[in-house]
Amino acid sequence: MTQPRWLERDEQLAWRSFLTGSELLSVALDREMREKHGIGMPEYEILVRLSEHEDRTMRMALLATDTTMSRSRLTHCVARMEKRGLLRRVPIAEDGRGVNCVMTEAGWNLLTRAAPDHVESVRNHLVDLLDAHEMATLGRIFGKVTTHLRTEEKP
Repeated sequence: MTQPRWLERDEQLAWRSFLTGSELLSVALDREMREKHGIGMPEYEILVRLSEHEDRTMRMALLATDTTMSRSRLTHCVARMEKRGLLRRVPIAEDGRGVNCVMTEAGWNLLTRAAPDHVESVRNHLVDLLDAHEMATLGRIFGKVTTHLRTEEKP
């Protein structure tokens, strides 16, 4: 059996800072979104992804991939949002098994109200704490992590 490649002290400190900071950031953004707009970050992210597609519509499978949610979790989340009138699911006519998720006008209205507050929260809790070089470095780092993990998950 090979020995683990233990983290060096600086690597361990950086890793722990990442874990703690990213969790605290996620909790703060979610809490603020829920307090101000009655939805959490997963629901907000669904609205954002739909807003970026033609007719504010996406195939459920693609939406799950884009939001990094399991299909099961996405289905439950979309069902709750559908009950609130923010989304609707529509069978894809040319594909007997596929389903599209469509943002309603109520969903669009909620997104346009929530987006300015979300951006301000992201600025307050992250962007404004970093200089331009640090922000660019953060983008490159997580671009690499995303590429690595997305490549790894493909069959």
